[in-house]
Order: sequence, then C-alpha cells, then structure tokens
Amino acid sequence: MTSNEAAGAHSQAKVQALPDANPFQRLAALLGDTRPGADPIILTIGEPQHALPLFTAEVLMENLGDFRRYPPIEGTPVFRAAIASWLDRRYGLGNTIDKDRGVLPLNGSREGLSFGALAARDQLAKDVARPAVILPNPFYQTYAAAAHIAGAEAVLLDSDAATGFLPDLDSLSPELLDRTIAFYVASPANPQGAVASLAYWQQLIGLARKHAFFIFADECYSEIYRETPPPGVLEAAHAMGEGYGRVIALNSLSKRSNLAGLRCGFAAGDPDFLSRWVKFRGLAAPQVPMPAQAVAVRAYADEAHVIENRRLYNEKYAIAEALLAPILGPVTPEGGFFLWLDVSRWGSGIAVTQRLWSEAGLKVIPGAYLAMSGPDGSNPGDRYIRISLCAPVGLTREALERLAKWLGDNA
Repeated sequence: MTSNEAAGAHSQAKVQALPDANPFQRLAALLGDTRPGADPIILTIGEPQHALPLFTAEVLMENLGDFRRYPPIEGTPVFRAAIASWLDRRYGLGNTIDKDRGVLPLNGSREGLSFGALAARDQLAKDVARPAVILPNPFYQTYAAAAHIAGAEAVLLDSDAATGFLPDLDSLSPELLDRTIAFYVASPANPQGAVASLAYWQQLIGLARKHAFFIFADECYSEIYRETPPPGVLEAAHAMGEGYGRVIALNSLSKRSNLAGLRCGFAAGDPDFLSRWVKFRGLAAPQVPMPAQAVAVRAYADEAHVIENRRLYNEKYAIAEALLAPILGPVTPEGGFFLWLDVSRWGSGIAVTQRLWSEAGLKVIPGAYLAMSGPDGSNPGDRYIRISLCAPVGLTREALERLAKWLGDNA
C-alpha cells in the first residue's frame, strides 16, 4: 500500500460516517455565545450579494404559467441548446457537445456532485471489494457526501502549496486508480482559488480512460477569475480529439449570475453516461422548473452581467492585495471569490478565527473545518482561514482594514 493509499484508508474512516455538523455548524459551536469585538461583519458563506441580472423578473413573469407543469427531467430543448451554445463560445468546442444526450439540467451543481458517484458506481459495476472516490483535501463537503451515498471509500489527497493546491496526480498508484469510480476536482478550487491547466486536465482524462473512472469537474467558479479565463475539462477533452468519454463538467448560475437561490445548473460531457443517468434521475431526482430553465437560457446568452460581476470581485481583490500583501505576501488567487490566508504566524486557523471574532468582530471560517486530518493528525487546512469576498465593496474594505490592523497589531 502506498503512502497515499494509507492516508486514504485512514481518512476514509473519518469521512465514511459523515461529520455530525457541516463547517458552518462547527463554526457556530466554536464561537458559541462569544460577543463580537466590534460591529460584526460576516465573511464565511460564499453566498453572492451582487445584483441579480436585470432580466430575471421579466423572464420569470413571462414563463410564470409553466410553474403549473411538470418539467421534463432531461430539460427543455431550448435549455439544452443554450448550454451547448455557451460551452461552445466559452471553450471553443466546435459544436461538438451533443445537446440531446450530452447536457442535463440539475437543481444546482450540488445535486449532480452529490449523486454523480452513485451513477458512476452503477454504470461501471467494477468487481472490487470496495470502490474508491478520490477527493482533494481541503474540499467542498458535498464530495464526501457523494462517496458516502455511493458506499465508496473516500480517498483524500492533500492539496496544499507543495502541490499547487490541486491533487497530485503523479502520486496515485495504479492499484488505487483501478478501483476508483469517481474523481472530484474543482477548478477554480474552493477554497484556494487554484486553476487546473489544460495539461493537468488532460493528464487526469488520460488516467480516467486508462483506469475506467469518471471525472466530475466542479467548475462553478469558472467565470469568477482575475484576468485569464480558466481552462475547462471539456476544453481539454476536445483538444485531445477523442470525444468526452469519462468526462462530466458541472456548473450553475449560482456564482456566475448571482442566482444561487434559483437552483439551476447543468452537467455536460460524456453522452453515454448522461443519457443513462437521466433514466435514474427520472425515478429519483426533482426536475428543474421550466421558468428557472428559461432564466438560464437568457443568462447564458448574456455576458454583460457576468463581466460586471467579475469586475466587482476583482475590485475587492485589489483592495485585499493593497491591504494584506505587505503583511502576508501576495494573497490574490487565479480564480474564485475567497481569500485562503496562511495565518500560522498568529496561531492556528481555529485560534485566529476565535480571536478575530472576539477582538475585531470578523467572522471567518477556519481552514481545518474545510479539510480532513490525515493518519498523523495533521490537517492541510490548519494554517489557514477562508474569507469570502461576497459582501459589497464598502463593507469588504472595512472588513479587510480591520483584518490588516489586527494582523499588524498582533505581529
């Protein structure tokens, strides 16, 4: 057994029985009844606060009557065509997405992430004692739920500064990959904001095809970037020229269009996988309402609101860089809307979280709550706190000024 497999087996015991509380419930227990040291500013949940696209209400009203109807589980033809068209424009796919079999609406990308591993297990039917699901560590907690639902071993790969904040593909043994059914990876990553290159995606696709597992690429932050649009897994597969087998990209309107509450996303890619998955979803999954799909059609045809959304996030990153880089060094990631700050000079992420609340009124989340500990008890998030930059620009500036002052005063 390799060191990574041993770490995976140890981590599995922790992840298989899901944690009793999510990171935000753990944070609430950590802070308890502690009073904030100043007017509180909440910087924890990645819940967009920028304006909704102006057309949202108009499109909903135009399609209001469709709330009476049961939507088709495979989505409307107009929705599927809109997603395929957007993917073509965004990633240069040359009209190669099968809009009938290779696009599926989801109740937000979270639904697809949760149940994708189950579909992978059933479709692959690997003759192994226990299938594996590989996750980055830290990770979006839904990935662990996916492994649990599929009855699989969750194998966690530490994704820290040494690995470029992405799972180290070269560390994976053939034995582990042969029993893997699903590999979850986010780009831009949550919480670190790292971006997978085309070469990284293509290496992973090669492994998936050689060892027969599915890639679930969480690309929900794909349109929140600094300067260069992040490459996508479908773009990488298209460049390889062998179709989209074993590749599923998941995205939604939540981050791109500030429509987290609409619960409208999509899965796209491998047409054989998706056309079989839709049959299961027809038995078990809720459909996406047609008015929500209509909003998505309009949203994916409009880039103006996305450009403005990205501009606002980048304005806040510029503020963060000006205030925090003199203390911490560069803090701006390639993508996403979080700061992933190494605060080990001031203590553990948990200890700093407690002090920032009690002394400065800033509510952040400890990095350790977004990761799992390894066999030696170490946790790749221990040194970090995660800060969401979702608040309005003025409030974000105030929060970052408080943070910079606290760090400076306690250096």
